[in-house]
Amino acid sequence: MPPSPELAPRIAAVLDDFATHLEVERGRSPHTVRAYRGDLAGLLTGLDDLAELDLAALRRWLAAGRAAGAGRSTLARRAAAARSFTAWARRTGRIATDPGARLVSPRPRPVLPAVLGIEQAASVLDAAEAGAAEGEPVALRDRLVLELLYATGVRVAELCGIDLDDVDPGRRALRVVGKGNRERTVVYGVPAAAALVRWLESGRPALVRDTSPPAVLLGARGGRLDQRIAREVVHRAVTAVPGVPDVGPHGLRHAAATHMLEGGADLRYVQELLGHAKLATTQLYTHVTVERLKVVHEQAHPRA
Repeated sequence: MPPSPELAPRIAAVLDDFATHLEVERGRSPHTVRAYRGDLAGLLTGLDDLAELDLAALRRWLAAGRAAGAGRSTLARRAAAARSFTAWARRTGRIATDPGARLVSPRPRPVLPAVLGIEQAASVLDAAEAGAAEGEPVALRDRLVLELLYATGVRVAELCGIDLDDVDPGRRALRVVGKGNRERTVVYGVPAAAALVRWLESGRPALVRDTSPPAVLLGARGGRLDQRIAREVVHRAVTAVPGVPDVGPHGLRHAAATHMLEGGADLRYVQELLGHAKLATTQLYTHVTVERLKVVHEQAHPRA
C-alpha cells in the first residue's frame, strides 16, 4: 500500500523503511503490514520531522480517534502500532527518545466468539460428508477443508499453505507455518484422515495440472486453494444446516479449541495446537466454556 500523499517525503520514506522492517525482519504478514501502515499514516500526516512526534502528539492522535467513535480494540491496535514504530525509530537513531514507551491505551475487552455446539459441528461435517458421497472432486476438497479446520484448529491461511510434504499420514500429523513464520505440528483424527486419503486418491488428481504447486488443497483450476474460497466453503456449509449460526473458518477454530477444553484438554496443549504465542490468548476459550456453564446452571439449578 503506498503511503498517503499527505505525508512529507522524508516521513513517507521512514514509513516505507518501517514497513520493510516489519515484513523482512519481523516476519509480519502482509495484512499486518497494511494495517500498521494505515494507522501510522494517520499519525504521521502533517509532520515535517519525526522530532515533532512526542507523547502529547500520540495522545492527541488517540483522543481524536476516540472522539471519532473508534472502539477500544481499534485504539489499542493503533497504540500498539505507534509503540512499535517509535521503539524502532529510537533504536535506529531516527529519533532521540521513545515517546511511545510511556503511551497508555485502553485494553480491549475480551470478546467471546460465537462457537458452534458439538452437535452443530457434527451436523455440518455430516452434511459435507454426504455431499462428497458421489466423489465429485470439489465436494471431496470442501469436505476436507471442513474436517481439517475443525480437527486441527488451524487458521485458514495455514490450511491453504499446507504442502504435500507437510503431511505425515502415519502419525496423522501436519506441519503448518503460523504467524511470524513459526512452525508447529498439529494432529488430526480418523474422520479427517479418511477425508484426506479420499481427496488425495480421487479428488486432487482430477484437479491437478502440470503447473500446479505442491499444495495439498487445490482450486478448481489447479492452483493453490485461495483463502477466500476456503472461507466461502465454510460459510456455505454452515448456512446449509438449519439452526447453525453463520461462522467462517475462525469459527471452526474457536469450536475446536472450546470443545477440546470442554472435553478436558490441558490449556497448554490447546495453546500449542492453536499456535498462540501467549497463554493469555488461549485463556479466552476458558471464558467461553464458563459462559456456557453459567447458561446451563441458570437453566437447570433450582436456586440459580
